[in-house]
Amino acid sequence: MTTLPSIPIAMPLLGEAEVDAAARVIRSGWVTQGPEVEAFEAEFAEYVGAAHACAVSNCTTALHLALLAVGVSPGDEVITVSHTFIATANAVRYCGAVPVFVDIEADGFNIDPELIAAAMTPRTRAIVCVHQLGMPCDLGTILPIARHHGIPVVEDAACATGSEILFDDRWQRIGRPHGDIACFSFHPRKVVTTGDGGMLTTSDPKLDASFRLLRQHAMSVSDTVRHAAGRVIFESYSCLGYNYRLTDMQAAIGRQQLRRLGEIIPRRRELASIYAEKLGELDDLVPPREPVWARSNWQSYCVRLPDGMPQLQFMQHLMDLGISTRRGVMNVHLEGAGTEVGRLGSTLARSEAAQVGCVMLPLFAQMKDDEVVRVVDALTVALERCRPVSETA
Repeated sequence: MTTLPSIPIAMPLLGEAEVDAAARVIRSGWVTQGPEVEAFEAEFAEYVGAAHACAVSNCTTALHLALLAVGVSPGDEVITVSHTFIATANAVRYCGAVPVFVDIEADGFNIDPELIAAAMTPRTRAIVCVHQLGMPCDLGTILPIARHHGIPVVEDAACATGSEILFDDRWQRIGRPHGDIACFSFHPRKVVTTGDGGMLTTSDPKLDASFRLLRQHAMSVSDTVRHAAGRVIFESYSCLGYNYRLTDMQAAIGRQQLRRLGEIIPRRRELASIYAEKLGELDDLVPPREPVWARSNWQSYCVRLPDGMPQLQFMQHLMDLGISTRRGVMNVHLEGAGTEVGRLGSTLARSEAAQVGCVMLPLFAQMKDDEVVRVVDALTVALERCRPVSETA
């Protein structure tokens, strides 16, 4: 009997172009933050339509710098979701602030805008909205609320490179940004990867200057400027800064990845359409909803299980059939590291239900159409095996 190879949950699309790019940097002799980083920033800013882009070591450091730049300090509160990777809340804690968790939408995985105002207090200093799994948040509702209260908005766009939103009657890419700052990830599971890495985009030159200062130990003169100078320059360090730089090797890879987006994003959307069509033939699983004003990059494809279906057992059946999956997005307030540091700004029943009642399916640009069919066939088997006896009798 022939055993089919397992289908992974994700796979970065890397090739000889990225190998050559990294080799070029190695041969140049300048391997840390330098000309490749500068070029990557310019190309990323152009891609998303931002005035400024600043590269950093990962999205967590991007979120940290974003919150510092908008003035979050010890004792402040930041409204966000618990239903997200723990890095979102950790960045708030790095500032000495308190994350205030509100619930997600009833039919999605993003923050419920209707819960934001009620969670505000005199200590609220920022809102962090997460474009979860690549699906854009309802910025058209969130931003007027934030502006009415004079609260800056930081977009956690870790998963959202290439996602789009219908804003001001035209399609615009996430990262323009629409809030004050957007933060991206280039982790291997993301649509664009540099191995690891992050980017901040903004329309505000003062915020961009703050990112650039803080990412390099608050050095008054960058090493690139110092090395290019025709006279001796001594730098100074005016405040607490961080070592949040990106290497030129990563940036060179990122530049090649940006060039691939013209094939990566359409293919991911095509695969999501195939999933939606095939899952429409199943009565039990609920596919993700894409609002009419959003175009996801489909960084992840997350389905809802029937009420009461055991998630772990369901995922194990799929693994036995050679299909890799991940559970629904975690909830920070249920983790040991998050149970005592946040404040609940609303009940989190939807967030908790999504964690235990959802499963992420394989989706990556190299995936074949027949592999999607194979995943759906495996879902059919797993559903049958996990049904209560009373339903199958």
